[in-house]
Amino acid sequence: MAHRGTALFAVPVLVLALFLVGCPKRPATTAASAPPPTGSPSPSSAAPSTTPGGALAPSTAAPSTAAPSTPPAPSAFTENANLKDVFFDFDKYDIRPGDARILDANATWLKSNDNLVLIEGHCDERGTNEYNLALGERRAKSTMNYLVAQGVQASRITIISYGKERPTCTEHSEDCWAKNRRAHFLVKAR
Repeated sequence: MAHRGTALFAVPVLVLALFLVGCPKRPATTAASAPPPTGSPSPSSAAPSTTPGGALAPSTAAPSTAAPSTPPAPSAFTENANLKDVFFDFDKYDIRPGDARILDANATWLKSNDNLVLIEGHCDERGTNEYNLALGERRAKSTMNYLVAQGVQASRITIISYGKERPTCTEHSEDCWAKNRRAHFLVKAR
């Protein structure tokens, strides 16, 4: 009988202990299929990024395994009418189906031309500078990964994030913000 009373007491205590300790939650991260980004601020020199709710955003920084090379300065790149911008939903960096078709056309042009490409990641004005720099980098990185999957050499691509610092539209409306959430392309001859 005493054994049964101990078991009845132990089960709720065990359940309470498991509830209080809980399982640690790990943020979901994705492995990049291309080399680490170049031309963007070092993740260790920037403040940790946070989501709009204040939680820490997952880090997608990967350790560098490639030999260091100095990419051209962003000012060395120029616009090219053959490369179209792609746009993103609010607080997202997923490639939308309509934008995938644009990236397919961009990849076709890049594969037939031997230019270096700079992909700029941009955000709208909402959110902190740190959060938008990280989101802009994820947008540029997902765009680069898509192009690499289509056969564009990763060694030709440089990415940079400007966050919310270079808007194309300055009105405070959803239509305007949607124009600023983009990946923009610039090229440079090798």
